[in-house]
Amino acid sequence: MAATQLKPCLVLLLTFSVLAFASAISRNRIKSLNQIREVNRKGPYIGLITVIATEEDAFFASGSFKPDPKFPFIDLSGRRFRFGVVRGRKVVYVRCGEGMTNAVAATQQMVDLFDIKGIIHFGIAGNTNNSMSIGDVTIPNQIAHTGLWEWFNTNGTLDSADVAQLEIGDYNVPKGNGTNLLGHIGYMEEEYYSVAGEPNVAESLLWANISLQWLQLASNLEGMKLEQCVNSSLCLTERPKLVVGLRASTSNIFLDNAAYRDFLFQKFGVSSADMESAGVAMTSLSNGYPVIVIRGLSDLAGNQEGDNAVRKFGGLAAVNSVKAVLGFIRNLPSSTR
Repeated sequence: MAATQLKPCLVLLLTFSVLAFASAISRNRIKSLNQIREVNRKGPYIGLITVIATEEDAFFASGSFKPDPKFPFIDLSGRRFRFGVVRGRKVVYVRCGEGMTNAVAATQQMVDLFDIKGIIHFGIAGNTNNSMSIGDVTIPNQIAHTGLWEWFNTNGTLDSADVAQLEIGDYNVPKGNGTNLLGHIGYMEEEYYSVAGEPNVAESLLWANISLQWLQLASNLEGMKLEQCVNSSLCLTERPKLVVGLRASTSNIFLDNAAYRDFLFQKFGVSSADMESAGVAMTSLSNGYPVIVIRGLSDLAGNQEGDNAVRKFGGLAAVNSVKAVLGFIRNLPSSTR
């Protein structure tokens, strides 16, 4: 067959393939929408969001999650949204994946598609406060996105609206020796859009305030017993504690650097650092939903000798965060069931 005769055949074949693929996508989308409609008839739900497999494993290992017998899950955009009951409350659970983009996407999808009463975000975090220890659980009252930067040359002028400044040259060793060409960084506020604000008008926001009613409810968890040992041969030296009302920071950085850890604590007064909480919190709040963040401290965010402790104690921190989540769900008032 001549090349000129072959081209129309290839075009026709490709057209049929594209149409078949589009038809399959359309059928799957219709099926998903029907399933969403069905599960929402059973709502409303409390939304539960973790990040990584370690946190998910701890949640399922607790045995508290009882899957819905008819619709145990719906797969959407590569994520599995699971439906069931925890401590007598209907829940929809998803693991969002690491980073702000994943956190925001999963949270927005959850509140857009499902009948949600509020969001509980939980998992592990790095410890940036010397008064806290590995294994402790923090339930912050404020969370900031500390990864929104303006990065200037050495002779650049910082924006007066920046909320903090990091002079990279201050960390030269020996101090003050030479010029550091990385210059300095200005920390910007978020442009925060909300159902409570004017349409298409952003508010400058540094701290996302956790829902006060849920924070007050969480204060009842202080003093609860948390796990101290990974196994019979690996235990923390002190019994972990749960603290409500500290500050947390989020950025797309896995923090394992002592100098930057200290900078965050000194400049922002934060006690934990992670890569998702601000995304979940700000997305929930901007849509008008209550939210709370519960994080177990898995490591010292770089303030340690040798390897990061998350490899040893990440699982323990995740278990302790789950214990706090279960206690919080159990104490939720009937209006949020």
